[in-house]
Amino acid sequence: MNAVLGIGARALTALRASGGRASPLDAFPDAPYFLAAGEIIWVGSRLPARHPRAVLTAIPAVRGRIASFAALPRDAWSAALPSARHDSFEVVAAACRRLIASIDSIGDPRGFGEMLAGRVPAFPLDLAIVRVNALAAAYRADNSDAVYTASRALLGFGTGLTPSGDDLCGGALFGRMLVSSDLRWREIGERLARDVRSASHAISAALFADLVAGASFEPLHALADALSAGDDPAAIDAASALAALGHSSGWDMLSGFAIGLAAEECLKNWRFAVPAKAGINNFQSPAGCPRSRGRRSSESSNEDFSGNNA
Repeated sequence: MNAVLGIGARALTALRASGGRASPLDAFPDAPYFLAAGEIIWVGSRLPARHPRAVLTAIPAVRGRIASFAALPRDAWSAALPSARHDSFEVVAAACRRLIASIDSIGDPRGFGEMLAGRVPAFPLDLAIVRVNALAAAYRADNSDAVYTASRALLGFGTGLTPSGDDLCGGALFGRMLVSSDLRWREIGERLARDVRSASHAISAALFADLVAGASFEPLHALADALSAGDDPAAIDAASALAALGHSSGWDMLSGFAIGLAAEECLKNWRFAVPAKAGINNFQSPAGCPRSRGRRSSESSNEDFSGNNA
């Protein structure tokens, strides 16, 4: 049996119900995700961040085989969004804009993070620019119905174990719920969590449901706390840790987070045109829009999140 060094609250509940056993997912035998009492859990000895579904083990779990765990810890990691104050939106959005202005301190943007840096994202994400702009406009207008429609058009879009569209839309709702206690945002999240089950796949759907419920990766919660406190250095540290998740998942969540806060001032000022018979987007970015000095990267970073080195 594998020893458990740390565990998330959702994973602990699932493993207690399953008697400490978890089965591999038939559709993803090589991924670090297992099924325990009907819940997807994330298992590995080198997981890059805590999460409600995470199980940090002493030795790597054998992929494709039933995993059995020794005595489960009594305590588990959990997180929740801080309570929204009457001035939360202004404080957090301003702090997020300062963060975006310091994007070079976070790292080389990937996925939809390229848009925060004033660049067109690589194919196929460049094909979704119009949809991303529609999502941003819906949040700026505080129009929950339009947010639902624009989000629905992005679910399942992109490559990777968790499609970029899922991470972007989930991050956006997480950001909006940070600054608004209006129940309509949770209602939209619940509707989208049902929709994503058919638009995407089981792993991404589970992680999306966590995002829109306000319980996700530890760096995202650390970012929410830092922005709420106006702590710029802590926000950069948290955003850097978030951006390191997966190949582009962290950057996609960060980009969505900014959209949910209506803090993507550069994004809303861009003008895009898609030339006929061309698969590229031309753009002009406004004066003052931050640009990353880093190279465009197609290389993979720590992939525990998406399947390697767990």
